[in-house]
Amino acid sequence: MITARELLMHAYYAASWPVRTIINRRDALRGKAPISVLFYHRVADSAPNPWTCTNAQFAQQMRWLKQHFDMITIGEAQQRLRNGLSNRPAVCVTFDDGYAENCEQAIPLLVREAIPCTYFVATRYVFDQLPFPHDLARSQRLQPNTLNQLRDMAKAGIEIGAHTRNHVDLGQIHDPHRLEDEVVLAGEELQAAVGKPVRYFAFPFGQHPNLNAEVFHLAHAAGYEAVCSAYGGYNVPGDDAFHLQRVHGDPEFIRVKNSTTIDPRKRFTKRYDYETAQHEPAETRSEATAKDEHAV
Repeated sequence: MITARELLMHAYYAASWPVRTIINRRDALRGKAPISVLFYHRVADSAPNPWTCTNAQFAQQMRWLKQHFDMITIGEAQQRLRNGLSNRPAVCVTFDDGYAENCEQAIPLLVREAIPCTYFVATRYVFDQLPFPHDLARSQRLQPNTLNQLRDMAKAGIEIGAHTRNHVDLGQIHDPHRLEDEVVLAGEELQAAVGKPVRYFAFPFGQHPNLNAEVFHLAHAAGYEAVCSAYGGYNVPGDDAFHLQRVHGDPEFIRVKNSTTIDPRKRFTKRYDYETAQHEPAETRSEATAKDEHAV
């Protein structure tokens, strides 16, 4: 059954469609078509929560996205940003955390449809087969990926990326040894375990208060090719190709349509500038989550 929130979003989408169509056509003609990087967490038909899509919802979204956008890798997105040229709207698909159920239908669908995907993993939960803390907080013990699943995904062409060791809020950490462990060593161990290069890193939570300029510099020095946030916003040719902004792959189809066709309200999302950022006191995890129910 459709919710009141969905009805409001449908109304907003319809009302803003003429304006966004004009703007999107203009941007494409100028070679400035924005790139949306979607992030999902879990695709499953059991244990619903704010960060879970059903398999039917995910399949519907992927079919629609493939019909209307260039479905590209993070590397291709970076190339378009560096070249300052993007003539067609494009979408990247990413996952965070590492849930076993994703391998039942979602990942096979992406492989079958040749839709590129980068899959960010918090290593402790895979290596030690532990439930994620944000699931335990909801009294849910959901299964993380196994190492064999990650290896199989990598062999099938899914890009495996790093997402810290302990799924920590890096905005609250400034001990260089802890940062080294969460960002660099965890990525190196993941690379050794999977047997494929780990080229990309994604912040857990990923809102402005959860980011850390030190991590951007550390990741760059460690050889990561890109770092992903998760506070919304689009990537426009000419933007910094090292920092990719992401928007949530919402279970509600209308919200995904609204985001990927470039919501006028989000066009000017404030980009986190790690070159000039001064550390701001980080909000607690609960405060960040209260602002965005999908800030996992």
